[in-house]
Amino acid sequence: MNPLHYRSATELVSDLKDGKLTSAETTQAFLDRIRQCNGDINAVVTLDEHKALEKARKADEALARGEPTGPLHGLPLTLKDTWEVAGMTCTAGAPALKDYTPERHADVVQRLEEAGAIILGKTNVPIYATDLQSYNKLFGVTNNPHNLAHTPGGSSGGAAAALAAGMTPLEVGSDLAGSIRTPAHFCGVFGHKPSRALVSFRGHIPGPPGTESRPDLAEGGPLARSAKDLELLLNVIAGPAERERTSWQLAMAPATFDSLEQARVGLWLKDPLCPIDDELLEAYEHLGQNLESKGALVAEARHHLLNLEHILPAYFNLLGSLLSTSMKPAQRRQMKWIARFERWLHLFGPVTAFVGEYGRGVNQPVYQWMAWNEMREKMRAEITTLFDEFDVLLTPVTPTTAIRHDHSNPVFKRQITVAGQPRAYMDQFCWIALATLLGLPATSVPIGRTKAGLPFNVQVIGAPGMDLTTIRFAELLEDGELAGFQRPPDLSH
Repeated sequence: MNPLHYRSATELVSDLKDGKLTSAETTQAFLDRIRQCNGDINAVVTLDEHKALEKARKADEALARGEPTGPLHGLPLTLKDTWEVAGMTCTAGAPALKDYTPERHADVVQRLEEAGAIILGKTNVPIYATDLQSYNKLFGVTNNPHNLAHTPGGSSGGAAAALAAGMTPLEVGSDLAGSIRTPAHFCGVFGHKPSRALVSFRGHIPGPPGTESRPDLAEGGPLARSAKDLELLLNVIAGPAERERTSWQLAMAPATFDSLEQARVGLWLKDPLCPIDDELLEAYEHLGQNLESKGALVAEARHHLLNLEHILPAYFNLLGSLLSTSMKPAQRRQMKWIARFERWLHLFGPVTAFVGEYGRGVNQPVYQWMAWNEMREKMRAEITTLFDEFDVLLTPVTPTTAIRHDHSNPVFKRQITVAGQPRAYMDQFCWIALATLLGLPATSVPIGRTKAGLPFNVQVIGAPGMDLTTIRFAELLEDGELAGFQRPPDLSH
């Protein structure tokens, strides 16, 4: 039987409502687990034990009085340290924010508390959530529970590591450049980047504290150890921003199938601009064969947008425009030179395709941004024809499993090794770009471990608004024993 800290959130909430567990004992169990495991992993960076236990006791008392309960009644959980929780420091890994304590909940946090959740504390991120590894000067380095020499990913790295280690049953991450999907892949848990604007971003850092506008490309979404828990949490956090609740209500489209036999599955596993490790490619092809054997319709997906030559220029351009808002003038000038000398950058080492477009995006005037944005919207309309043929599209998440820690500077000189060859660090942004650029739902689903013992995931992409379809597919993979969370070997107890 699973120990309490590795049981699903769905089971825990059921037992809490039925009185088989108390919120106080459940909260204490996760606090004990954090004390047991966090020393080596360093995923949880802020704790509010006293307030969490007090809220847990009040949740138990409310249940005893017969008061109505929410979908997360009495469930303790941690949150990525980019979401503002009133009365709890929110640093985004930045020394400048080490003492920042918001007075108001982020919309996501408000929804969690209204659903009955109890916020235990915060999990680690890179400074201002701007790296694919989670480390900063405030709290140090977060390690991957499957191998401490490797990163859990970023920017939701502390969130994914805490889940994999059993320190929390649920997490809410954020994803601009794979920051939910990649940590889920590196740590072997489930993560979901929602469709565009499905989850309110107000109260997320970055932008600066107090920001009311919604950033381009970025989404908030759930992380969990099962697909059913992803759906449970998405149903809580999805919906209009607080000030828009009088304008519209959420009505997510149901999944388009109930069994693998009904699923139409497209595969896009190779692109010459971003090769992946041979072991991952073999695993993805084997998954396709297993799906066929279970009755799914599986075929190589063909569409002119399933080509990184079409996707990466627009993605990097719009990403550069967004991130330029937080750059200093010297950094913008550096990006201008990178754009100008793009064709010669390969002389100094591996270069990610179209990275020069990032530099142009950083410095472009608004009329050029408008042209790229219109191109993006036309592409978003065009991609719907792919989903007339397929329910879901399966792709890699990144070219490799979790990389070893590498905190060398400058970041653009870092390298990764793919199929024995040196590749640019930013290649890790390539396979997540389609879903991010076009605002598509994408679920990161754990499907195995490499010979070296590191977990890996597949990315399940759906049509705009079809979040419950990609999550349902993940659940069917679990039911068919083709996917599922596996505990880190040294933390199996």
